Amino acid sequence: MNAPAPAPLSAPADTLRAALAGLLDGLPPKQAAQAVERLIANYRGATPTHAPILRDRADVAAYAAYRMPATFEAVRSALGAFADAVPGWVPGSHTDVGGGTGAATWAVSATWPGVRPVTVLDWAEPALALGREIAAANPALRDARWQRSRIGAVLSLESTDLVTVSYVLNELSEPDRAALVDAAAAAAQTVVIVEAGTPDGYARMLAARDRLVAAGFRVAAPCPHSAACPIAPGTDWCHFSARVSRSSLHRQVKGGSLAYEDEKFSYVAATRLPVTPAPARVVRKPQIRKGQVLLDLCETDERLRRVTVTKRHGDDYRAARDTDWGDAWPPARDTDGHDTP
Repeated sequence: MNAPAPAPLSAPADTLRAALAGLLDGLPPKQAAQAVERLIANYRGATPTHAPILRDRADVAAYAAYRMPATFEAVRSALGAFADAVPGWVPGSHTDVGGGTGAATWAVSATWPGVRPVTVLDWAEPALALGREIAAANPALRDARWQRSRIGAVLSLESTDLVTVSYVLNELSEPDRAALVDAAAAAAQTVVIVEAGTPDGYARMLAARDRLVAAGFRVAAPCPHSAACPIAPGTDWCHFSARVSRSSLHRQVKGGSLAYEDEKFSYVAATRLPVTPAPARVVRKPQIRKGQVLLDLCETDERLRRVTVTKRHGDDYRAARDTDWGDAWPPARDTDGHDTP
């Protein structure tokens, strides 16, 4: 069976890809691939770095072309789940901590169109400079502030509606991670944290989630509750997947020919606002079998459960066949009983 094609891109995603397309002009493909491989090794390292990983424009251009689409899709997926849990809310301001070239700012503008004050904080000046250059293509980001700032215990944040922290915690020591989360909680109405979808990334995200809940935040997504995670430590980890269209650089670095890849990520979206979290969340890829669909769910009563949806369940069966990993379950329905998008 043929693999599904990537989902149609939104206007911000199309604009971002167009802006990224020309970044590597003049940089030999082999050099770009080598830069990406080195940077990936640094970012995946277990030891926190004490100097900016992105050192110059060549580093930043290669890494942005490779990583920005994946970060954008992961953050946009997390923000979409949050928006479903807090319908009608639109952030009036946004601060992206450790934002580098600003992928999360593009994801916010794709989730909530419109212009708002945006600040990107990072300690790598080359990343900020390139982010500012790319953002010129997005009307929602043309007036964004790109500010050099050390991320960690010395971080001070101005009051804002939304703070995003994506793929940053792995670069910090444990005390600096705690300080960052505490600073975000003190400054923002809503905090969204995205980490790599690995056991270590999940552990970092879970520690951040615990600090946000202790600070009085409610978890809006992905969890259907703000209580302790029901996964026994060391037995499994909660993560999700976002489909990303692959660029030629992706294919070159990874040696593959597919037009897409799946970005695995863990996240928490928490807020001081009233929330209507999902009744349950699909936490594994649904298993579609003849006449039935198996769904692994995290439920409001703080437990994990597998449910089997069969043809005799009628509308639920049809909905289950269209349900994706990370979706809410059961699907929301309008007053006529139809599933809402």
